[in-house]
Formats: sequence, C-alpha cells, structure tokens
Amino acid sequence: MTSTETQTAPAEHRISEALLEKQVRVTVVGCGGTGSTIASRLPYLHQAMLAWGHPLGLDVTFVDGDRISRTNCIRQPFSESEIGLHKATVLATRINLFWGLGWKGVPEFVDEGWREETDILIGCVDSRKSRRLLTSTSAYWNCHYWLDLGNNAECGQFVLGQPDNAKNKKQNLRLPTVAELYPEIINPKLDKKDKLPACSAAEALDRQEPFVNQTLAYHIVLPCLRAYFATAGSHITAPSSI
Repeated sequence: MTSTETQTAPAEHRISEALLEKQVRVTVVGCGGTGSTIASRLPYLHQAMLAWGHPLGLDVTFVDGDRISRTNCIRQPFSESEIGLHKATVLATRINLFWGLGWKGVPEFVDEGWREETDILIGCVDSRKSRRLLTSTSAYWNCHYWLDLGNNAECGQFVLGQPDNAKNKKQNLRLPTVAELYPEIINPKLDKKDKLPACSAAEALDRQEPFVNQTLAYHIVLPCLRAYFATAGSHITAPSSI
C-alpha cells in the first residue's frame, strides 16, 4: 500500500468485545410513532443475534410516561381499547406475551435523576429539550452507544454515536454523537420554531405523513443496529450518520 493509499483509507470502528459476550441492555426512550415501531422489530434482532451465536441477545427496557390517547390510535400501533394505558407498559406486555420474553416497560418520563444503566440508549424523543435532557442522565454517560432518531412531516434521520465517557475513550475511533455533529439539535430555544404535536386526528395526518416513522425505523435504524451485533465482522466504516 502506498503512502497516499494509507492516508485515504477509511477509518474503521469496532464495537467493544464486551457487547459480544454478555446480554446487551437496550433502553428505548419514547414509545410514540418511531419508538413503537422500533420496539416491534427489536425481538427479530434479538432472535437473529442468538442465531449468529451471541450468548444472550438483548434485554430491552421501554421508557415513556405518556398514556395512549385517541389521536395516537391513528398513526401509532395502539387501539381504542388501550386508551388511557401507558404506552411503555402496553408495548412491553404485548412483546413479552408474543415472544416469551421478559422485557420491561417503565411508565415514567426520563429526567436528570434517571440512573438506570444501559449499553445502548435509543432516543425517540420529539423535542430538542428532551434530547438535551437525555445527555444529562447517568444512563447517557455510562452507555456504549447513543442512537438518536428524529423526523419531520416527510423525512427523518438518525445518528449513531458514542458519548465521550470512560468506556468509549478506550475506542480507537469514537463515533461522534448527534449533539457533537449538530449542536443545535439539543438547543431547547429552537423548539418553539418547530411545529407542536397535533391535538386532533385530522390535524395529525396533515402535519405528518402516515408512514414516516415506520419508514425511518424499517429502512435505516435496524440495519444499522444489525451491523453492530453480527458476531462475524463486527465493524462498520465511519462516519455513522445518515
């Protein structure tokens, strides 16, 4: 390899070997349109990891203090019979009954005092204020990865990064977080420029296309996670954002 080729070779990120040898703790914060779609696909990833030879797969916790409303039944996988119940509890119960798992639903809003530790923090929140709040938690400062998702009416994005903490300082190539790449995404002063959630079913459909959340989760998020946990060839090429 020439010196020029050496300089232009893409940097390679490898996941921690610890995540290939233990049960991987995943925390999904936000169980709305995007979070609920991710929740329904994580059992498939869990099964795939076991098939690839991972010893224990995933242990997932869903966190959201919201209760199901009538409007939620338009674009989210909830029914009118579930109105008034907590989204996190409904999702965890549904998944556990179908798949025979013991995943948890926590009907609480995350605040600065949230101290539950996790390996992968998946943020499916809908405001800059909520993203900033996540970055102040113990869970954030002790995790291996933070996967942030966001979308507007017609499109969405995700960034997979590693908080600059003691665990990730050991990495040869630490993936920058969404807050490092796009600092404005955790600036709560910009929230007032964004459209607020709709209060009626018709308005909800006007403000956001029906399948934006599902498209984001199906075609972007899960392939990214899958690449990290394939025990054969557990590496990706930087950068980590799309």
